[in-house]
Amino acid sequence: MDKAQAHADSKKFDSKVFLDSRLAPDMFPLSFQIQMTCDTAKSFASKLSGKEAPKFEDGESSVAEFKERITKTLNYLESIRPEAFQGWEARQITNPRREGKYLPGNEWALQHALPNFFFHATTAYAILRHNGVEIGKKDFLGALNYRDI
Repeated sequence: MDKAQAHADSKKFDSKVFLDSRLAPDMFPLSFQIQMTCDTAKSFASKLSGKEAPKFEDGESSVAEFKERITKTLNYLESIRPEAFQGWEARQITNPRREGKYLPGNEWALQHALPNFFFHATTAYAILRHNGVEIGKKDFLGALNYRDI
């Protein structure tokens, strides 16, 4: 988001333009992609830890407000203690659209939560890249915690 703002500033346009950008006419815009990335991360952690995820209103209208949403999401994720995840593999994860059905936590994580998170995160990245923001694979992956051999 910082690079998106810097790009808009350097080209002298309002960064809000990015928020309505999309790669195809029938897809959701960047704003939705960011909201879903955050919501999926919160849901992933809450369902596998048994904790209640905070609800965020989807009313962001600026890059700064989306940065705040991302920060709130990260703060929530950091607040969950590791021991809360004990037994996550076998937790029964339900979906309101699949009434009467569940997936075990390990299957839900691998078949739904992780792919959904990366789908929306990758789409957000692609929208920004398509709009000229100079971001690359290292920006998407972030810092890796390499260790000495």
